[in-house]
Amino acid sequence: MLLAGGVGSRLNILVRLRAKPAVPFGGQYRIIDFTLSNIANSGLTRVAVLTQYKPLSMMDHIGDGSSWDMSGRTRSIKILPPKTGEKDWDWYRGTADAVRQNLDFITSAGNCTDVLVLSGDHVYAMNYRPLVEFHRSHGAKVTIGMIQVPRRETHNFGIGIVDNAHRIIDWEEKPKKARSNFASMGIYVFDRDYLVTMLRRTKEEDFGHHIIPKAMEEKNVYAYSFKGYWKDAGTIQAYWDANMDLLDPKSDLNPEAWGTKTNVVAEGPPSDRQPIRIHDEAEVSDSAVSPGCVIKGRVCHSVLSPGVIVEKGAFISDSIIMHDAVIKSGTSVSRCIIDKRVAIGRNCSIGTGNPENANTEFPEQLNSGITLIGKGAKIPDSTKMGTNCIVYPMVEKADFHDLSVKDGSTLEKP
Repeated sequence: MLLAGGVGSRLNILVRLRAKPAVPFGGQYRIIDFTLSNIANSGLTRVAVLTQYKPLSMMDHIGDGSSWDMSGRTRSIKILPPKTGEKDWDWYRGTADAVRQNLDFITSAGNCTDVLVLSGDHVYAMNYRPLVEFHRSHGAKVTIGMIQVPRRETHNFGIGIVDNAHRIIDWEEKPKKARSNFASMGIYVFDRDYLVTMLRRTKEEDFGHHIIPKAMEEKNVYAYSFKGYWKDAGTIQAYWDANMDLLDPKSDLNPEAWGTKTNVVAEGPPSDRQPIRIHDEAEVSDSAVSPGCVIKGRVCHSVLSPGVIVEKGAFISDSIIMHDAVIKSGTSVSRCIIDKRVAIGRNCSIGTGNPENANTEFPEQLNSGITLIGKGAKIPDSTKMGTNCIVYPMVEKADFHDLSVKDGSTLEKP
């Protein structure tokens, strides 16, 4: 059961028009590609994707699952939206409630004994078979995939206190001051009968807040330790960091070596992009550049999705540029996340200023100097835009009343 319906509001305008798992990542991928590829590479064949918030682009991306070799007589991916219209509580109220509303999919799955519950918004590579084998060998009713995280990040996770037998003896959900740094990866293996019984006799909404503490009162709950690369790209800073990890050979983030797959056809015609074109006058260093890009300017330490155009005299550094964006001549872009089909005019300076000036509307989300430009926005020539700024999707040149945009500003359509 792949949970892919969260709002992901901490990603701000990147999820204004799409679900969090559908956010592009690392050039040609989407975040959900990592979990889907893990499923396929682990040899799992019966998958349900639970959608909810703005699911259209993600549903188009998944399609029939054939991009992950999950389409056929014995393999399938089924997309299960909320059963809206029956009751006023049809929308999923949490992770456990989402699975509860789809128990019929679980109970109709023949003679299976276990249910793997996954999140679609993490960047990692994992073979789930050793996890399931660990779960079975310990006779567990619930096993949680867990990883050690920096102490400063423990307030973002469910934290387990584990004994020498790998049994979780205490649980803290997003604690202000954690007693451990052993964090839940949002990966659960349940004994199917126990999961069905638990969800039918309770109305609890969330696995981390409700189901896991209740299961610990009744049964042995185990922790499966994971040692590889794993990142919850759920904040602007974490998303930017994970993309930058792609450029760091010491980070262990390597989608190609992991066998990560994606659906290139869903991006629309032409689905087969032209080769990368780097002109004689261009300079490209320490960057990930995707098919269809045309580079005549300079690109340094950046991630470019398919179809990005960098005109002569333009300079991009420390940035993430998504599909078919255009950076025109004479423009500099620094420490920015630029969504699909953005056009930045000539002789602009974007992302230069004092990174300590947090965004005035979202100071907790944008406070490290990253500037966001939303899908389809058009930036007029000669614009000077500072750090920690937000430009909402589809903003047009006429919406700019001043070509000097101060640090921490937010610009949206009237």
